[in-house]
Amino acid sequence: MPLPVQDQAWPPPHIHRELRLYEQWGAWYGGDPDHLARVYGVNQVHGIGLDPKGWDRPQPGVTGLMNRVSRWFWGSPTPAGQIRNTKLHIPIAGDISSTSADLLFSEPPTLRVKGKNGQKRLDSLMHEAGIYGSLLEAAEVSSAYGGVFLRVGWDTEMYDHPVLSVFPPDSAIPEFRYGALAAVTFWKVLAEDDKCVIRHLERHERGRVYHGVYEGTSDRLGKPIPLTEHPETEIYADKVDETGGFDTYFPRGLLVNYVPNMRPHRLIRGTALGRSDYAGVEHLMDSLDEVWTSLMRDIRLGKGRIVVPDLFLENLGRGKGAAWDPDKEIYSGLGMLPPPGTAPNAMLTISQFAIRVTEHVESAKALVGQILRGAGYSAQSFGESDNSGRQLTATEIHSRERKSFSTRGRKTGYWNPSLQWLSDAILSVDHGVWGTKVSAERAEVHWPDGVMPDPESLARTIELFNRAQALSVESKVRMVHPEWDDHQVRAEMNKLRDELGLNVPDPDRLDDVLVPDRDGDDE
Repeated sequence: MPLPVQDQAWPPPHIHRELRLYEQWGAWYGGDPDHLARVYGVNQVHGIGLDPKGWDRPQPGVTGLMNRVSRWFWGSPTPAGQIRNTKLHIPIAGDISSTSADLLFSEPPTLRVKGKNGQKRLDSLMHEAGIYGSLLEAAEVSSAYGGVFLRVGWDTEMYDHPVLSVFPPDSAIPEFRYGALAAVTFWKVLAEDDKCVIRHLERHERGRVYHGVYEGTSDRLGKPIPLTEHPETEIYADKVDETGGFDTYFPRGLLVNYVPNMRPHRLIRGTALGRSDYAGVEHLMDSLDEVWTSLMRDIRLGKGRIVVPDLFLENLGRGKGAAWDPDKEIYSGLGMLPPPGTAPNAMLTISQFAIRVTEHVESAKALVGQILRGAGYSAQSFGESDNSGRQLTATEIHSRERKSFSTRGRKTGYWNPSLQWLSDAILSVDHGVWGTKVSAERAEVHWPDGVMPDPESLARTIELFNRAQALSVESKVRMVHPEWDDHQVRAEMNKLRDELGLNVPDPDRLDDVLVPDRDGDDE
């Protein structure tokens, strides 16, 4: 189905619920206090997640909606008489998303295809196109918004290889069929003012991509206008046909794939969309900011202050008031006697309030622990150190961070099909646009363990296998460097053969070496 040809409401009403959640999660992910105040402010009307604390009972003189929203710390207004907003924000949401991305792609997975030339070209594309960096970005966005869209494209004027783009779900209208992405429409605001909004719509269907520009209002799509009306879209004007689209070089599917962060969605039943790592812990993050703001309030109120009699103030002149100089050493004598038995310095009152640091810090630690558990992670993944002071082994790290690695294991299950699609799509575009003689295929995905083993323990293991003559040179190199691709492994084997004179097969002919099977055949 091509792009719309008539005016309609935009964004479409059926995704308003999802967009409200994206706005809420995006505010926590961005960490901007002003954005949080706008999202949870009393002027905002949200239908989901307004009142997770259950404080929806009406209060005298306060309307129901205003009462429910203002029960959020970020929804309460600045107190009357306070000259500035003193609320503080702890960016724990951003830490959760960046840690989630690091657990998945700090040591990137290996994509393997069968053909020698295909593997070489795929490895080259993964490095030249910066695919691994894009995957880190995508994993972080997916953690925050509950999912992410990956798009393979090309621009022959800028690049000599396909490119991978990352789109957050709040800029897309997906269409699912049996849980799989069947079509999707991306939109972007190109220009806007008080009267007019110009949007660019990009729709992906099986084997086709459509582009259109519309001139409308803030809530209406408006009428279509030529692609040449805006510099960002005029590059597509010569590519589209009379239907507004063109064929892709990937007829087997879409050049776009959706990766859910975690399923099922707990707030929208039956949807194929994923849920955010923040889902269900927003009120805890709100309370964490309240605790930290309270601590800073104690610090401000705990500043020492001196209350002096009016006689101690120096008159600055008529109409200019009086002042107290705390550094002044000599004061003129007072024309009065102090009260009997009262020393002159006793007339000064020093106010020094207690700062409840321990209570606040312990409360914050407890909230952080609940937030991380609710998001599916262990506290050790976020910098909690071992009090024993000794170096932990890989087994102990896995044990302490079991919950984090369980969450990582669930997420890799959602990423596997998308990475297989990625190899197929990127090789198809590479062959179709640049004419490379490599057949596209879905790759096998091999994930690293996620925790680097202890080097000393690994060395002992390799040494034992070497004594038993049960490990080849290639296997040794791959054990020490599991993140290396075939080209790096072969280069290291060449160095070992040249420097140490080891009996190593020619690394460039490893694919031609026959390994007998259990029946003694050579195939």
